[in-house]
Amino acid sequence: MNISRIIIPIGVVAFVAGAWHQYQWQGVAVATGAVVMWVLLHFTRMVTVLSRAANRPVGHVGSAVMLNAKLKKGVNLMHVIAMTKSLGERLSEENTQPEVFKWTDTGESFVICTFKGGKLSAWDMTRPEPLDADTSPQAN
Repeated sequence: MNISRIIIPIGVVAFVAGAWHQYQWQGVAVATGAVVMWVLLHFTRMVTVLSRAANRPVGHVGSAVMLNAKLKKGVNLMHVIAMTKSLGERLSEENTQPEVFKWTDTGESFVICTFKGGKLSAWDMTRPEPLDADTSPQAN
């Protein structure tokens, strides 16, 4: 279970209660306004990230090598979508844990990311096999 699902609502209630204790209704109005602004900032970020991702092909990333270098354990799916500017190609069944997504670049290198509870738990980058000098086409 994600502890932030418990701590954030308790923190909001404590913030509004503290504002009531200190400033009565004026404090509640300011605290509620601050909480609404915080929620709107997160909502705006989510909409911005998803609108940028909507304009790109699903599962495409500019460079799989750079994505592999930037990934860190524990980041959420929205952060990875913001980095890639693309929705990942789903490899797992819908509504099952863990969720597995794949991002591929133009050189056919790809990164497969595994998310447990919405947080990145593992990832693996795969590069295509290089062509041998004997089998590669010769340019004239």
